[in-house]
Amino acid sequence: MDNPVGGIMRGWPNIRRVYERIFGGPARVRVEFHDYTLHVGDAVFYAVGRERGRFESAGASLDLAIRTTRIFRRVDGRWRQVHHHGSIDDPALLERYQRVVAR
Repeated sequence: MDNPVGGIMRGWPNIRRVYERIFGGPARVRVEFHDYTLHVGDAVFYAVGRERGRFESAGASLDLAIRTTRIFRRVDGRWRQVHHHGSIDDPALLERYQRVVAR
């Protein structure tokens, strides 16, 4: 996973810690995947698009705009996400988001 908050993480235990920090804390985070395309193969598909959403905590709130790519692979008959990359284009938004999530 390559994420604006967590950086590059490999392996579920490391990725889980990033998601727990974002979604398991007191902040409320809502994200919607939109403006996307799907690219499908036999055992792999990937989605390329944008995420928009809102981050709200006691000390800050901001609207999110993230470019994202997610890759899924069929493992034992089930689709599993094997890669996620997200980027925030706006440097000021990126800096603010990193600052408020780190609290």
